[in-house]
Amino acid sequence: MTDPVTELHECFLSAMRAAFGGALPEGASPSLAASKNPQFGDFQANAAMGLSKAMGKPPREIASAIAEQLKKDERFMAVSESPEVAGPGFINIRLKSAALSRALAALDGVALGIDRPNAGAVETVVVDLCGVNLAKQMHVGHLRATVIGDALARLWERLGHKVIRQNHFGDWGLPIAMVTAAVKRGVDRGEIDLGTLTLERLERLYRSSQRVCEADEKGLAAAVRFGLGPKAMAELEAQVGGAREAQASSRAALVALQSHDPAYVSVWKRICDITLASCFEICRRLHANVTAEATAGESVFAHELEGLVADLVERGVAVESEGALVVRLEEFGIKEPCLVRKTGGGFLYATTDLAAIRRRVQSFGADRVIYAVDARQSLHFRQVFAAARKAGYTRRSDGAEALLFHAAFGTVLGDDGTPFKTRSGENVRLSDLLDEAVARAEAAVKEKSPELSEVERRAIAEAVGTGAIKYADLSNDRVKDYVFSFDRMLAFEGNTGPYLQYALVRVRSIFRKAKEQFGIEESVFERSPPAMTIVAPEEKAVALLLLRYPGAVRAAAESCEPHRLCAYLYDLAGAFSSFFASCPVLQAEDEATRMSRLRLSRLVGRVLRDGLDVLGIVPLERM
Repeated sequence: MTDPVTELHECFLSAMRAAFGGALPEGASPSLAASKNPQFGDFQANAAMGLSKAMGKPPREIASAIAEQLKKDERFMAVSESPEVAGPGFINIRLKSAALSRALAALDGVALGIDRPNAGAVETVVVDLCGVNLAKQMHVGHLRATVIGDALARLWERLGHKVIRQNHFGDWGLPIAMVTAAVKRGVDRGEIDLGTLTLERLERLYRSSQRVCEADEKGLAAAVRFGLGPKAMAELEAQVGGAREAQASSRAALVALQSHDPAYVSVWKRICDITLASCFEICRRLHANVTAEATAGESVFAHELEGLVADLVERGVAVESEGALVVRLEEFGIKEPCLVRKTGGGFLYATTDLAAIRRRVQSFGADRVIYAVDARQSLHFRQVFAAARKAGYTRRSDGAEALLFHAAFGTVLGDDGTPFKTRSGENVRLSDLLDEAVARAEAAVKEKSPELSEVERRAIAEAVGTGAIKYADLSNDRVKDYVFSFDRMLAFEGNTGPYLQYALVRVRSIFRKAKEQFGIEESVFERSPPAMTIVAPEEKAVALLLLRYPGAVRAAAESCEPHRLCAYLYDLAGAFSSFFASCPVLQAEDEATRMSRLRLSRLVGRVLRDGLDVLGIVPLERM
């Protein structure tokens, strides 16, 4: 037995088919669930209620027929006591203690029940995450793309698959040329030193260069129409003239970058380095594995776009529409076509995304490509995915079709229910958010554990603060918005990161005391693990949850929903707390029970540690 729910479900389906001649009504299900009251067993099946109307028989008669078939199933009877029919047609199942013990012992291996797939079943999974932009600091809007994307990558890695992360870096196009031109002018005038240039100054230059390029054409037209006089006309003409000059300079800079002009390219590269250095540092603090090797800027695909569009046109995938080129998608149920080239010849985000899909599938050999991107981009990705499929870019070299999935997520909100901003209306910088969380966590740790050194306290606070922010994000259904609250996410009670970290700390504390009080070395559980005897209801509750761990990881990965794993870990921590309160571990009535409960506790700790690591949250020994 691995996950008892999966095992029992399969046994029930076999028994249902055997009881009724192999033919079951469409949608027939065992309707298996954990019993709410232990006196009715561990699980209860409600299959008979659903089958009664379709088969024209009383539920209890149906339940009895299924139960009789279960009794003939050796696999079922090896793990469960004889099934009991109760009430109008419920089937109660009580797992055998010995079977639970065997299953737990099997789980307590190196892989925790998550073995690597066979060589032929290993998938290549590409995860698009983070998505920073050149010359801009990471802000709260980048949090979910980074945290969710990294968690999805970790989930698939934990299942033994090959994962390729792709930080889609916005480093190309006219806005990028604007700031590059502005920096180069400053360097040429001796006003900017590239060696000491900071991201804060780059961001100011980015904004100012955009403002300079915004020509007030409407204002000038209004001044002419209403005859506002020479002074207003002169001011507006100067503004528009300056903006047009700045636009021309930016376009010239873009041409220079496209032609690899060394003077412009060196400035652009320096801006990229400054931007990414900040990005990688914040990702390091977030324990998100985003590196230079995992970063692919839009510039990487720039030289491919003209050829890609030519390919689409040559094969009739893209067609002209009012001077532009589009891919029509009616056969996919999408009315809006995918625009791949503007009327003036310019390319779009969709064009770059098509090039990225082609590379990720046909060069990287991706079996699936997962995009951790804001839900507001849903239509864009529906169009791009459909266009890529129509163009054949999702077909791997072996002829298989890659799966494209948009792991869409909602918005981080403030207390007022609007997107989380500073009081001045600016985006909240991610570095400031992390600093605030760590400062608050440090104050809480200092209050709870004043004996810790400053170095220990700071390290714990960093892990607790960043973990709290990550868990608050990951534990919410990713498609939903959520309200950001330091007080709630940093609480040591409830469904929070600190609560899970503390649950692991409690396990580690048990083993420190076991060594101090009884001389029990933890290594004994690896060299000669004691038997686990599952007797008390609280022990059984923990055991059943532990056995669900491999399935919880798999379900979270396949659905691209990290909150499923968060919910599982929270349930496990809660069950362990009840077990710890009701079942003395170190003060157990005899040595065999003590060692059994210590091994059960250790297995809880191993699963909590592994689960936190899969989420990218730092596990702690002390808090």
